[in-house]
Amino acid sequence: MKQFDEDKVYMVTGAAGFIGFYLCKRLLEEGADVVGYDNMNDYYDVKLKEDRLAILRKISGDVMNGSFTFIKGDIANKNALDQVFELYHPDVVVNLAAQAGVRYSIENPEAYIQSNIVGFANILECCRNNDVDHLVYASSSSVYGGNTKVPFSTTDQVDKPVSLYAATKKSNELMAYSYCKLYGIKATGLRFFTVYGPMGRPDMAAFKFANKMMKGEPIQIYNNGDMYRDFTYVDDIVTGVFNILNNEPEPDELGACYKIYNIGNNKPEKLMDFVAALEKALGMEATKEFLPMQPGDVYQTYADVSELMKDFDFKPDTSIEDGLARFAKWYKAYYGY
Repeated sequence: MKQFDEDKVYMVTGAAGFIGFYLCKRLLEEGADVVGYDNMNDYYDVKLKEDRLAILRKISGDVMNGSFTFIKGDIANKNALDQVFELYHPDVVVNLAAQAGVRYSIENPEAYIQSNIVGFANILECCRNNDVDHLVYASSSSVYGGNTKVPFSTTDQVDKPVSLYAATKKSNELMAYSYCKLYGIKATGLRFFTVYGPMGRPDMAAFKFANKMMKGEPIQIYNNGDMYRDFTYVDDIVTGVFNILNNEPEPDELGACYKIYNIGNNKPEKLMDFVAALEKALGMEATKEFLPMQPGDVYQTYADVSELMKDFDFKPDTSIEDGLARFAKWYKAYYGY
């Protein structure tokens, strides 16, 4: 495994997003120069995104850290993206920009086609035309769809998505492979499993439940609580991504330098246990409304991380008790509870 190279220029799309923010923070603290790119859309509270950027700018102001340059732009805008690549010449590109959310893809499919398909195609073209050393991009555990074999392995078939979001993420993997084979770019896709933590996304379980609980409103529990998720703390996700950045894949049997990894906690938690841990962390009991399974949802996620362990000697290991305690502490301070 190659060591991290702080002398390279790292471009992170979705830099104001949850994982993007923490990755940029880690890169800056390691002394790297970071170009952040984000369209700052209002899918959720823009103030949270602005606050993340403010932290990154403050970190980059320390002479011991790397520099941070932020550009507001949309990866679906090819001309704008071309200009950024031509101006900053990134060596490593981490594409975390995407329209997120399984349920929202049912309501607004067009947003997913523009960002996750058109936008990702633009990223691939820019990497091809600008001699980028390594493209690392976010896929999702959603690609496993209705698979019942667990744990989910990167060698499993993933051709039955149960949401458009999942279909776009699987499309990204196929598009990236073709560019690796045809044009010689090097790409690594990362299937993230249910990420949570401080400054997270308000549409994800921990944040959404906390918002309801603090307002005295009932939380909605789908499939009557009979669901399992491989909840993964954000620091573990970022460590996984960080390890991969300067380690380009070796050619496969067709000569494509392409790899897929799962990054998950390798321990599916019962949804009701997650709720109980959050109740303990916030010091209050939730009123619960039990509902049937929602369209696009899956019963269970469970990551096989053997490839990640083999190649990088790393496995996410933050417990939901520890992770939710950190989330609750941040949440109360941020919202003044």
